[in-house]
Amino acid sequence: MPDCATAVLSPSVPVHPFARAASDLVVVVERRQDFRWPDPDGRVMTAGAYVATRPARPRRVINLCRHADYLSAGYYASLLAEARGDRVTPALRTLADLVEAGAGPGAGQADLADSLADLNPRLVHLPPPPAGVARHAANIYFGRTPDVGLTDVAARLFQRLDCPLMRLTLAYGEGAWRIAGVALLGTDAVPRMHDVFFLNALETYARRRWQRPRGPAAASFTLAVLHDPADPLPPSKASTLAHMARVGADLGVRVEVIGRRDYRHLARFDGLFIRETTAVPHHTFRFARKAEALGIPVVDDATSILRCTNKVFLAETLAGHGVATPRTRLVTRATVAEVGSALAFPAVLKVPDGAFSRGVERVMDIDAFHRVAADLLARSQIILAQDYLPTAFDWRVGLLGGEVLFVAQYYMCPRHWQIVRHAADGSHDEGATRAVAVADTPPAVLAAATAAARLMGNGLYGVDLKQLPSGEVVVIEVNDNPNLDVGAEDRAAGPLLWRRVIGHFLTAAGRAPMPGSTAVSAADLPVGSLPAPEHAALARAAAVRAAVA
Repeated sequence: MPDCATAVLSPSVPVHPFARAASDLVVVVERRQDFRWPDPDGRVMTAGAYVATRPARPRRVINLCRHADYLSAGYYASLLAEARGDRVTPALRTLADLVEAGAGPGAGQADLADSLADLNPRLVHLPPPPAGVARHAANIYFGRTPDVGLTDVAARLFQRLDCPLMRLTLAYGEGAWRIAGVALLGTDAVPRMHDVFFLNALETYARRRWQRPRGPAAASFTLAVLHDPADPLPPSKASTLAHMARVGADLGVRVEVIGRRDYRHLARFDGLFIRETTAVPHHTFRFARKAEALGIPVVDDATSILRCTNKVFLAETLAGHGVATPRTRLVTRATVAEVGSALAFPAVLKVPDGAFSRGVERVMDIDAFHRVAADLLARSQIILAQDYLPTAFDWRVGLLGGEVLFVAQYYMCPRHWQIVRHAADGSHDEGATRAVAVADTPPAVLAAATAAARLMGNGLYGVDLKQLPSGEVVVIEVNDNPNLDVGAEDRAAGPLLWRRVIGHFLTAAGRAPMPGSTAVSAADLPVGSLPAPEHAALARAAAVRAAVA
C-alpha cells in the first residue's frame, strides 16, 4: 500500500510543548510511567490521583489509561469525569462500544464496522495490497495518523468516536478496502518513531475549543419488549407484559415480546422497551445501542444504563449537585485502611454494579469491614462505603420523561435488613410492596426523587429514598429499568400508568399520542373525567414539578 505508507518523521519537526495546553486540561493514565513524554506543567496524573481529587470547577480530561474494560481504571476515569461534569475524551459510551468491539468476533465488532461503513467510499483511492496481504493497520492519535493515505478517514473517525488513541484495521476483499475494526490503543503501543507526531497531535487537540462528538442522528411503531422468561427477578412479569399488550391494542400499538436472539431483527420495530435486568457488558446494553443507532426510541437508553448501573457514578453525581444521600466514601485498595478507621459501624459496603440487593453487604465491625472490602475490591477497582440507615421501608418513586409515574413503599424482607434476601441455594424472598398515590406522598420525597432522576437523563427511573426519623429525605440510588408490575407499582395509579408508558414511546417516535397516553395535568382534564384520587394525584404532581423546576 504505497499511498498508505507511514510517513517518515524527522527529528527536526518542531514539537509544541505540552506545557502550553489549556490550564484546565489534565491527562489521566493508569501508571505515571505510562506517559513517557515531557510534562513540564504537571498535567499528567494517575487514575488513582484523579479519583481522589475533586477541584471546584470542571476540567477537560484526556483519558489515556491503557485498560478500559468494565470496572477498570480507565472505565472509572471516564465515568467519574462525566459524573463530575468534566469534559472527557473518550466518553463512557465510546469506551463501552470499543471495548465490546475489541473483545473478539461477535455482534459488537460487526455493529461497529457496520456503523462506520459510510466511510468505506473514502478508501477507494488506496491501491490494492501486495500479494498475500489482506489487512492493514494504522495508529490514530487525536484524529491524526502518520499513514498519509488515511488522513481524511482518521479525522472523521475521531469526529465520530472521539477516542484519543485508536488502531484502525482495514480489510481488502472483492477489489476494495473496507473498515474491519477500530480498537482502543494504549500509550505503550505508540512506537518511539511516532513520538514527535504523537506530541504534536496531543498539543493541537489540547489547544482546540471543546466540541461534542458528532454521532449518527437519532430519528424514529410496533413496540418490542425485551424480556427473559428465565430471569428469576424480572423487572416486569410475563403477566404484566400481557396486560401491557392489551393496553397497547386500545391505543393502536402492537406490543411484541422479544428475546436476545431477536437482536438482528430489531430494525423492524418502531420502539424498544427493555424489561430485562440491564448491565453494561451485556446484551441489554447492545440492544439499547443498536436501537439508538437505528433511530428507534428505547427505554432504557444506553446512557441511562451506563449511569444508573454504576453506584460510583451515582454517588459522585448526586454529591456534586447537592442531593442528600447517606454519607458515602469511595474505597480503593489504597484508601481502605483510612476509610475503615473513619467509619461508624454498622456500615454498608457496595460493589458499584450490584442489583436486587446483590453485592451489598452490611458490616458490623472493623474486622468484617476489611474482610468484605477485600472480597469486593477483587471485583472492582472502587467500591462504596455508606452509613447504615435502618428504616422499615424504602420509598420508590418512578419517573418517566421527568414526570412522576408511580410511588411505592418497598418493605424490608421479614427478619432481614434488605428488601430482597438471597439464599445460598439461589432462592430469594422479598418484602411487601405498597403502592401510594402521588397525592399522599410527602412533597420532600417527590422533590428529592425528581431532582435525582433529572441528573440521570429523561428515561424511566426508579429512585430509592429513605425518610429518616428527623424528617430528612436521602436518596439511596437511582435505578434504570425499575420494576413495573400489575397489582404492585400500578395499584394506585391504575390504567393511567400503562397509557403513559406507551404514550412516551409514541411521543418519542414523533407520532401523535392517543388521548390519555401522555403526562397530563389536572387542569387539562374536565372535572369528573377521572376518579377523584387520580385527579388529586395529577394536581399534586403538577405542584411538585413547579416546585423543583
